[in-house]
Amino acid sequence: MKQNTNKELSIQVSLNGLSFCILNRSTNTIEYLNKIDFQSKLTPFDALHRLKTELSASAVFSDEFRTVTVTHQNELSTVVPKSLYDERQKVDYLKFNAKILKTDYITHDEISINNSVNVYIPYVNINNYIFDTFGEFVYKHSSTLLIETILGEDQASDKSKIFINVNKMTLEVLVVHNGKLQLFNSFEYHSKEDFIYYVLFVFEQLQLDVESMPVILSGLIDKDDKLFNILYTYVRHVSIVESNYNYKFSDVVTDQKRYELHHYYLILNSF
Repeated sequence: MKQNTNKELSIQVSLNGLSFCILNRSTNTIEYLNKIDFQSKLTPFDALHRLKTELSASAVFSDEFRTVTVTHQNELSTVVPKSLYDERQKVDYLKFNAKILKTDYITHDEISINNSVNVYIPYVNINNYIFDTFGEFVYKHSSTLLIETILGEDQASDKSKIFINVNKMTLEVLVVHNGKLQLFNSFEYHSKEDFIYYVLFVFEQLQLDVESMPVILSGLIDKDDKLFNILYTYVRHVSIVESNYNYKFSDVVTDQKRYELHHYYLILNSF
């Protein structure tokens, strides 16, 4: 990776799919945007194999990049208030909501916007390959990125909102009240009934009103699909996040993705 280029590469990795984005800082333009959904949930080994295949299949990844960012998306994370965080207790924070192996590498992101620490398990094999391929890079967990982005956009608001980021087999739910994070959780779903169960579970646990609480959606969901329809059956105020980015988009990206930029909400906010 050399410093005489103004291109930045962002890669989002989960066991259900991959996303890629290239930003040219010289023109402030998104030049490449793509995602690959796997047919089934892969192992970290197989996900790495797919990543290698995708990176070698396209000439855009042979460019030199000023920075490379990797976002790890999995359910192996938990957010801890910084005032309570103890580096020596990382395993204890995670073990209550994730299955941990002795060989797992546990790391953390600091989330300064709400003075918290996100403890998580990254895909180490992915990190090792990215380092071998591109050299030095930055990585973080997807929930860190979601929390930073949503609180950053919603800090001035005095209203409560639910944000749901939808992935192929998982959803991430954030509840924000007066610009502060009330809840973050992720759930795995296999049907629209699973999906609505977890959303209504959040409403019930926090005693929120389905008639008045707005729900804002990002990720792999559209107004004409079954997930949106079942959600709108039970919740009155449902909308897709507005895609207000400070970037320009190349003609190729605009032609292919203009109606689905919310599908790329995470990776477009990763720079």
